[in-house]
Amino acid sequence: MRKKIFLLLLIMASCASVMSAQSRRNLRINEVMVQNDSSVVDDYGRHQAWIELFNTTHAPLNIASVFITNNPATLDSTLTSQERKAMMYAVPLGDVNTKIPKRQHIIFWADGQPTLGTFHTNFTLTPGQENWIGVFDADGVTLIDQVTVPADLAPNTSYARVVDGIDVEGPDASAAWEVRDDRKGFPVTPSSNNKIREKNDKIDMFAEKDANGFAMAIMAMGIVFSALLLLCVCFYIISKIGEGVLRRNRAVSKGTTVAELHPEERKAHDSGEEIAAIAMALHEHLDAHDRESTVLTINKVKRAYSPWSSKIYSLRQLPKK
Repeated sequence: MRKKIFLLLLIMASCASVMSAQSRRNLRINEVMVQNDSSVVDDYGRHQAWIELFNTTHAPLNIASVFITNNPATLDSTLTSQERKAMMYAVPLGDVNTKIPKRQHIIFWADGQPTLGTFHTNFTLTPGQENWIGVFDADGVTLIDQVTVPADLAPNTSYARVVDGIDVEGPDASAAWEVRDDRKGFPVTPSSNNKIREKNDKIDMFAEKDANGFAMAIMAMGIVFSALLLLCVCFYIISKIGEGVLRRNRAVSKGTTVAELHPEERKAHDSGEEIAAIAMALHEHLDAHDRESTVLTINKVKRAYSPWSSKIYSLRQLPKK
């Protein structure tokens, strides 16, 4: 039994590990600033190059043990996993801030000072030249995402995806990225959506078609009553299955089959009369033993008495004036 439980726990842990690894594959490099002179500051009040990652899933994503690097040599397939890991920055374990909420962003500062905290990498980005950036999974081999930042990126401008986390397939993959400059009306958006929607077409269409909200009310009530009906059906099916199991157990205890049981026995069993009788007997038994006696017994308490220990002889009368 213990071996089975241990094997089950091992399988569950393996499944959780696989699911976590699969979810990390949805992590994306979302925006990069190579030269930061007057943009956002880090937690020490300094202007540093930064890399923004985006969780494209609709569930929280823990990126602890993920590797970030700007060294393209890590793509060499002849290198071992340990050799690759030694060339990259490992996001440390144990920091609760490495858990990215659904559809949210997180910033890493490329300042080459990892001792300053979890989100400070061990490498820097070089202005005036192309900067390749890659994100690897915990094994140090599986490449999750990569981007090459162009060399002609001006100070305080960023290289960002047009839409958060969205790639463009095919030869025109670079169309998914654009240069963002506050001075040209394309603001830099650290820890924010690259493209902010001013309206929702579906909501606008629903408001136009159903101005009074009648369709919304009918739809909501339909969903509620459908869910209740589904629950009733499920409970009915479960009860029937339970009755069948009880009949079979009763037949096994009598050494016969369900079909050979007496109709009165099946009826008594199905109606729960036996269970009610047992419950009533238990109630009477517990009620009789839990009832407290109403007889009071008064016993005289005898104590040893000595005038030397009495307080009345220790009182002093005050003299009369």
